[in-house]
Amino acid sequence: MNISKDDLYLAANTIRGLAMDSVTAADSGHPGMPLGCAEIAAVLWLKIMNYNPDQPAWANRDRFVLSAGHGSALLYSVLHLAGYNIGIDDLRNFRRLGSKTPGHPEYGHTPGVETTTGSLGQGFANAVGMAAAAKMLAENFNSEKELISHYVYVLAGDGDLMEGISHEAASLAGHWGLGNLICVYDSNSISIEGDTSIAESGDTAKRFESCGWHVRDVDGHDVASIEEAVLAARSVKDRPSIIIARTKIAKGSPKEGSAESHGTPFKKDEVAATKRAIGLPEDKEFYAGDDVYAMFKKRSAELKALYEDWNNDFKKTVTGDKLELWKKFFETDTASLAGQMPDWSGTKEIATRSAGGKVLEALFKSLPNIIGGSADLAPSTKTFVKGFSESGRGALGRNIHFGIREHAMAAIQNGAACYGGFIPYCSTFFVFMDYMRPSIRIAAISGLKVIYVFTHDSFFVGEDGPTHEPVEHLAAARAVPNLNVIRPADANETNEAWLSALNFNGPSLICLSRQDLPVIKSGGAAGLHRGAYIVRDCDAAPDITILASGSEVSASISAASILESSRIKARVVSFPSWLLFEAQDEKYRASVLQPGGKFAVVEAGRAMGWERYAGAGALFITLEHFGASAPASELAERFGFTPEKIAARIIEYLK
Repeated sequence: MNISKDDLYLAANTIRGLAMDSVTAADSGHPGMPLGCAEIAAVLWLKIMNYNPDQPAWANRDRFVLSAGHGSALLYSVLHLAGYNIGIDDLRNFRRLGSKTPGHPEYGHTPGVETTTGSLGQGFANAVGMAAAAKMLAENFNSEKELISHYVYVLAGDGDLMEGISHEAASLAGHWGLGNLICVYDSNSISIEGDTSIAESGDTAKRFESCGWHVRDVDGHDVASIEEAVLAARSVKDRPSIIIARTKIAKGSPKEGSAESHGTPFKKDEVAATKRAIGLPEDKEFYAGDDVYAMFKKRSAELKALYEDWNNDFKKTVTGDKLELWKKFFETDTASLAGQMPDWSGTKEIATRSAGGKVLEALFKSLPNIIGGSADLAPSTKTFVKGFSESGRGALGRNIHFGIREHAMAAIQNGAACYGGFIPYCSTFFVFMDYMRPSIRIAAISGLKVIYVFTHDSFFVGEDGPTHEPVEHLAAARAVPNLNVIRPADANETNEAWLSALNFNGPSLICLSRQDLPVIKSGGAAGLHRGAYIVRDCDAAPDITILASGSEVSASISAASILESSRIKARVVSFPSWLLFEAQDEKYRASVLQPGGKFAVVEAGRAMGWERYAGAGALFITLEHFGASAPASELAERFGFTPEKIAARIIEYLK
């Protein structure tokens, strides 16, 4: 398509006007970045990127990630012009309740939005995950035709690159040689507090060069320079690229170059002055000329033809076994997996982290699209599966070595989940969830199927001491809406925990033990899918119902036997998932938690939250401090988590 420089500048100024009017109508938002990046958007969407507004989920579309999510008015404006299902009224309703145009882009909410962004640096790391996923998908399906050949473009700002997560993710992208990843860096040297020089004096070009990136530096308002730099980046196949685009925040407005323009809507006279300066009619809100719509419509027609060609190639080449493989990636059937889980009938005891490793071995054989790894802890978390490909310098594989980069690891896997076709997991010690929490939260907001495997789940870590003992982490994880937190009691529940995670419509967090645990012979582990179930009952109404999760379940069962010898009837409830339990009907919940009974909670963590099930007057055998450094057996005795100590506390409570 032949689009002149003048056409591109006209499109850019139209984007400026739409974005500015959106922010002003809402009297809320960030006008500076959309006005500063309008030329970048015009070039990418009119000259560079492949997409199909009628098929927004097209597998070979270029991905555009707005890491600087506060500039969402830019994205919504260009999506509208490009023909996505976003009308002028949607732009008018920017930041309004129920609109398609929320304050920051939300995955699954707005057509054309590839990932939820706003927490700075997240989108940049998501883009790394998308580019990695694209490379792996291509390896599976590009043997006859180059069906997966697209690029991932990310628009990032100064804030994104200041955040530590961007350093972690950039290092991995360079190490893996992601030539399909192109970052355009909106380098306007402005942050909320003023010029970035007040807090930043690093050399971005050298930083990315040292990480193995191709680097270009351009005038971010010169459309020809932008296009040339992007095309040059596309020709670099063995490295990711960053284009440092020198821009002026709020370009064309009276507040050009001002920190105030970052997050303060323009007043009416400022809007009018800006429109005069950029050649838009002052008296028209949300104005886009017919010539601009015609440009985008012509571009869209070309891209739809490209899509049809791709679709024809797909139908010709993805047949037979290849089609079945494609379905395994994009229509994953987990119904048959239960029969392929490890059999623990002959096992007396095993750590749930080790059981989880055996589950992963089975899953890798059955699900070709499950990918993941750990933050340099696979020997401990048991999340490396032998016999399958692995990542390295210039290479990707199903076993991913993330290095000691928990923050980027989680966000990269979010990107892989957004990309589609893959079931990503990642792993580390539970205490390091703190490094991953922002990404876990985004996964929960977005409903992404990412599986977090956290081992060393309590003070039973032992000798490593309080710094490695996740006392408060279960409470913190359970506080996240839509996060399926599962703490299995034994190997059988570990099987079910993975099945639950694979079937859950959102992220799951599986907490596994370092220490060996008895394999419980009740045969009721499938009760995990209901969140809680009776694992040991008594002949009549219980004198006490013990609620426990994880390693404390087997200890509680032994404690119940001790209580029985003292003629105290004890019921033990294995309670691996609050979220799954809350999804059950009231009748089932009442059958497990008999109203009016007495309860004891046994869990090697904070009591916080358990009162909703046990009542404030229950006995809480929990841990309300940071633990200590000693062998696990000594800590169990000291902190009161042996069967004998649990039974003694209950006897005293019932007096």
